[in-house]
Amino acid sequence: MDLSDLDDTDLLRMIAQERHDALSELYDRYGRLVYSLAFHILGDGESAEEVTQDVFWRVWEKAETYRAEQARVSTWLTSIARNRAIDVFRQRRVRPEGQSISWGMLTPNSVPKVEGRTPEEIADRTLVNNQLKEAISSLPAEQRSALILAFFYGYSHSQIAEKLQEPLGTVKTRIRMAVIKLRGLLKE
Repeated sequence: MDLSDLDDTDLLRMIAQERHDALSELYDRYGRLVYSLAFHILGDGESAEEVTQDVFWRVWEKAETYRAEQARVSTWLTSIARNRAIDVFRQRRVRPEGQSISWGMLTPNSVPKVEGRTPEEIADRTLVNNQLKEAISSLPAEQRSALILAFFYGYSHSQIAEKLQEPLGTVKTRIRMAVIKLRGLLKE
């Protein structure tokens, strides 16, 4: 039987009946389209080939779920391809394997810097941040809120006074007292 004369929907019905020749015909019709779409998203031929293989494997497994009234076969295939390629793209971005080096290649100069800082600098910064958070949390609530609004939110003294509904002098005193206490706590 010559499958090239059948329409796409008939091919999918045959694939649902586990006809390998129907899958082969569908691949001949749409393999390049699926590959091109995957390549456009991923920019990598090997990954695009894997996505193309995955798409047609899913077609083999899910052919019976296709509904002609919802979309054309080409639309259904490109939708599967697009979703699969995006999944692969996202996995690449979150998995560090692509940028990793082996322990044997690791030297003090090969350790990557994050935002221009070495791991030691990052660790020191983290320690200081934790100490600062602990010191701020030990301040009285009134001083803590005035200090946070001033230094972390960038409010002016008059804006803080308005927000907290306190006199301007009281806000300035609370911030000054909080800074003095923090200096003492952080020197320890």
